[in-house]
Amino acid sequence: MNISNYPDLLNAARQQPEPQRLLFVFTQSELPEGYTEAQTQRFKAGKGGVLTPKMCTDKALDELGDFSDLVEESRKTGLDWKIVFVACLAGRAGVMPSTEDAQTPLKKMVDSILNGAVSQYLAYDSDGNQVRFS
Repeated sequence: MNISNYPDLLNAARQQPEPQRLLFVFTQSELPEGYTEAQTQRFKAGKGGVLTPKMCTDKALDELGDFSDLVEESRKTGLDWKIVFVACLAGRAGVMPSTEDAQTPLKKMVDSILNGAVSQYLAYDSDGNQVRFS
């Protein structure tokens, strides 16, 4: 299935044989350690920087509405974000993974993002547009 937007993601998750819990890591663009003047100028122009995880959460499919609901809930934390990375965690034997089950995979997601390994995740900007990294 081709996932080109957030509704496609939710539909794909609903079609899986096992119940899915979605994992979200919200990131903000920042200057990297030891940044140069050129990097500073690019960053001020809205380009470059590194994506730093700021918060994460997990949600069962029945807890999710449309993307604007996710954005609204995230804004209530007071933390700003630029890109959210998303992954699915499958249940077993028809049992939904719990929030506790999601903690280790969420930590692995955060570590992957910190290391720049983001290709295995779907990513969306705060307007709900899917983002692809090359």
